[in-house]
Amino acid sequence: MLRKGINVINKRGLYYIVEDGNKPLRFKPWLGDTFSFLYDFIMEKSIFPRKFGGDINRHYEILAEELKGVHEKRVLELAAGSGSAVNFLPNDNHYTGTDISPGLLKKALKNFDNADFKKAQFYVTSASDLPFDDNLFDIVLCILSLNFFDDVNKIFQEIKRVTTPAAAFICSVPVPERKKIQSKIRGILYSEEELERTCRESGMTYKNIPAENGALLYFRAIMQ
Repeated sequence: MLRKGINVINKRGLYYIVEDGNKPLRFKPWLGDTFSFLYDFIMEKSIFPRKFGGDINRHYEILAEELKGVHEKRVLELAAGSGSAVNFLPNDNHYTGTDISPGLLKKALKNFDNADFKKAQFYVTSASDLPFDDNLFDIVLCILSLNFFDDVNKIFQEIKRVTTPAAAFICSVPVPERKKIQSKIRGILYSEEELERTCRESGMTYKNIPAENGALLYFRAIMQ
């Protein structure tokens, strides 16, 4: 499952990439692990209504509809956060969650256990340099995170590398043209046109998911 030369250690259910001297590779989360216990509250009570102008329950409904037929697949999630995928992904899938925040992944681990996922693993790693083998995953999820990545082209290249032929990339991300309220959304906001072009240049076929939820765009890209 891991690329040649990648070594990991398991600490309390999370996998950490280790470097020289067997030291876990660490990252700097944008929110900071100190506030990870507030993450879900902030998303529901602040980010969705005040930043996106949307509804979190509608968000879960859209994704659940899109993923309702996904069963027994190898699913990778980039920037999994506290494990919101339990609200829309069937629990018979082989799930791998990644994030740079151990604090959030600890919450995700607990949420997936509570949701009775039997096959779930969590890796503390960057989405721009994934530790996994080529041609491994059937589905890649990136939910409310793409705007936080510095190099979106690198992210798409990694997605293409780790997925099987005809695999699907399912994404939800705020876009400037859907932003109707005066609010500051953190990160880099790419337009739908820019995202579609990046998909095409990365060897993916873009398809809009017709759903309205504030500033959020939902789309599916298929590997060519």
